[in-house]
Amino acid sequence: MNFTRRHLTHWVPECVDIFVTWRLAGSPPHGREQPDDVQCGPLWLQDPRLASMVANALLHGDVARQFYELHAWVIMPNHVHVIFQPLAAMPKIMRWLKGRTGLRANKLLGRSGTPFWQDESFDHWIRNAQERHELIEYVENNPVKAGLVATKEQWQWSSAGWMAGEECITNNPQA
Repeated sequence: MNFTRRHLTHWVPECVDIFVTWRLAGSPPHGREQPDDVQCGPLWLQDPRLASMVANALLHGDVARQFYELHAWVIMPNHVHVIFQPLAAMPKIMRWLKGRTGLRANKLLGRSGTPFWQDESFDHWIRNAQERHELIEYVENNPVKAGLVATKEQWQWSSAGWMAGEECITNNPQA
């Protein structure tokens, strides 16, 4: 069992699926957001270059790095939701995901010296198959709930819509 404490307590039992949310620096507080929350604060993930880079990093962490088994994900304009089973320590996974993507995103935006992501992430371990199913539906339907698309398959920055509009580059060294 892995236990860490920063501002939020992170307690992750072995061999469980985890629901993780992290937000852009300057975004409203985490939690089950309201539809208007996706349009608050910085909206850098609306940029297809950044959304694609984050999506490729998520897939690369699953297939090439084997840090986790990825079950569902969505990249919203100001936050990311992911469901996976960790195969490495959560601090290592999150440091790699947020560190790598934050540096690359800031470079693409021509920014330096300011954080891209909020320092903390919200994580919740999934207790049973029913909860996992409900959370996958929540994650993949997030763009629909926010009014960004009519169906989850239309949002290409998610596990529901990725293959419909974007080539999968999971072994890309740039991920």
